[in-house]
Amino acid sequence: MGILQVLKTQLLCHLIICYVFLVSGFIINLLQICTLPLWPINKQLARKINCRLGYSISSQLVALLEWWSGTECTLYTAPESYKLYGKENAIVVLNHNFEIDFMTGWTFCERFGVLGSSKVLAKKELSFVPVIGWMWYFLEIVFCKRQWEEDRKTVVQSLRNLRDYPENFWFLLHCEGTRFTEKKHKISMEVAEKKGLPKLKYHLLPRTKGFCVTVQNLRGTVTAVYDSTLNFRNNEMPTLLGVLNGKKYHADLYVRRIPLDTIPEDESECAAWLHKLYQEKDEFQEHYRQTGRFPGAITSPPHRPWALLNWLFWVCLLVYPLCMLLLQLLLSGSTFTVVCTSVFCLAVSVGMRWMIGQTEIDKGSNYGRDQDKNTVI
Repeated sequence: MGILQVLKTQLLCHLIICYVFLVSGFIINLLQICTLPLWPINKQLARKINCRLGYSISSQLVALLEWWSGTECTLYTAPESYKLYGKENAIVVLNHNFEIDFMTGWTFCERFGVLGSSKVLAKKELSFVPVIGWMWYFLEIVFCKRQWEEDRKTVVQSLRNLRDYPENFWFLLHCEGTRFTEKKHKISMEVAEKKGLPKLKYHLLPRTKGFCVTVQNLRGTVTAVYDSTLNFRNNEMPTLLGVLNGKKYHADLYVRRIPLDTIPEDESECAAWLHKLYQEKDEFQEHYRQTGRFPGAITSPPHRPWALLNWLFWVCLLVYPLCMLLLQLLLSGSTFTVVCTSVFCLAVSVGMRWMIGQTEIDKGSNYGRDQDKNTVI
């Protein structure tokens, strides 16, 4: 293990990363609040500014994965589809098997220049989470309370608001609603048997209502669905802590571009189409397990330097005054100040991990009940 790799595992480095993310995040949230008076005057300009401000937060996590961890991402896709990525609005359907798959999805967005404008369907509670949740609020993320009868009107309105969005955007959907575990998979397959649906081996049953209403309300704005299936080589199970420790992973992502006009408009037919899509995703995962690769041509989208440059900017801006403050506190010789400083640093680290953990769309505590009732989008 080299000196740099040892350095990446040190708590002090983790504290600095957490500190930069939180403090820069609060500064950016404040700047986003300052854009509020601009909305009634020039809504499109306010949106563009918030895209750049949001990028300044989310790209730090991409830089953590790409540059700090050194994780590599290989893309399997058709060459004719590759030419369109980043040049059109799209709905991205992602599987939800790994702790860091949301970071990998953001890396995919970053490689094609749509990270700042990317959208998700998220729990309403996340809009109250500092930094990421507040950033999402200003980016017009679609929030829901997870009760469909209550959510339908607000979700539909939020989606329709995106029809005149001034930037190309990708709408990222984890249709399974929660991360795959063996326990949740068993429950999901029991529901599949009860409803007469085909069983899946590597996925949970998709929740169709959110996908169908998204397709219905973004027709004419979105031109394609990107069916994206993610896996990691050598049976790796990447974690956020592993990324923070600088562990390198190898992500393989298979993406199919499906024109939106080929997806049925009728809700029941659209739901059946999504179930069939997940059967195909299961077949792709089986192919990967057997051969170690996905079908299709291999490419590695080039790294863009902006995530790294943004991260280095905030490090240079915020670390120097922090070091001077800590130095003064230590030189004061006061045990009380030293203890308070240590507690503060640990709190920063815990706070960042908690906030990133809150970006999970669902922790699955009520998965079986919700799947059976099919009330959660």
